[in-house]
Amino acid sequence: MAKEIRTIAVMTSGGDAQGMNPCIRAVVRSALNKGLKVKGIMKGYSGLLNGDIVDMTAASVGNIINKGGTILYTARCLEFIDPDPEKAKAAHKAAADKAKEHGIDGLVVIGGDGSWKGAQKLSKYGINVVGVPGTIDRDIACTEYTIGFDSAVNIALEAVIRLRDTSASHERCSVIEVMGRHCGEIALWAGLCGGADAILIPERPESANIEYILKVIKENRARGKNHNIIVVAEGVGHSQELAKEIERITGIESRATVLGHVQRGGAPTALDVKHASMMGAYAVDLLVAGANNRVVAYRDGEYVDYDIDEALAMEKKPSLDIADVNSRISTYN
Repeated sequence: MAKEIRTIAVMTSGGDAQGMNPCIRAVVRSALNKGLKVKGIMKGYSGLLNGDIVDMTAASVGNIINKGGTILYTARCLEFIDPDPEKAKAAHKAAADKAKEHGIDGLVVIGGDGSWKGAQKLSKYGINVVGVPGTIDRDIACTEYTIGFDSAVNIALEAVIRLRDTSASHERCSVIEVMGRHCGEIALWAGLCGGADAILIPERPESANIEYILKVIKENRARGKNHNIIVVAEGVGHSQELAKEIERITGIESRATVLGHVQRGGAPTALDVKHASMMGAYAVDLLVAGANNRVVAYRDGEYVDYDIDEALAMEKKPSLDIADVNSRISTYN
């Protein structure tokens, strides 16, 4: 028989992402509408271990739907990933005990795969957990969308557009580094939509070959193009060095711009708010139905759920078709 859920909690964990706040709002208000008590866990798993837990009301999440960041704050919990397995297990059990002490029957964890691994551990100690994909990187295999991705891409795209204007004015090559850790999705989308001459991603190491990049630049210059845009994923990096090398070899003035954490801030886009709201409400439905050790995903136009173990075992396939299309349409004969 499924465990009756009376009180649920919500937390954000790992890196912040635009859309976390509307997701928190959806969880809180959906749960309240089902007659449940709701608690907010501050600062992720660290806050859970320390008992930094507050009661949530409908008013607690008022006016946050279009606000960036997370009102619950977020932090990485080193105790949960201690290299000593016995110490890590002790932290997992202590966190579960703390949740039970506060009467928490179910927990919604908004974050990336690392956050889901923490939820997976709590489920083994009697806490029903549901994960929601909140990360700008879009690096989770089980879902076609992660909360924060569209906002981050649009911020990166705006930077590409602005830098193209100044690059054209100075007949310059701009190397633009975007976030994404070891995943090239933001670079691919921002590069394609921003008309990049080349996109360098970790999933295709050969794209970072200096000879290939120089060939693209020289061929475009020969066709009369007076500026170039090279988008580099964070997992490739070395943008400053690349810009210096391009200028040294070609004599073309080159500048590198690393966008960094500006891509995480600001109001979420409508797409992020929509997915965040739908996923948050879906997570509550799952907990009320007695689900445990599940994650919410978006696939083929529908919101679905997977077992956490299954989801974490899936392999992410990069959108190399975007890279292929961009290589065809970024040049002309």
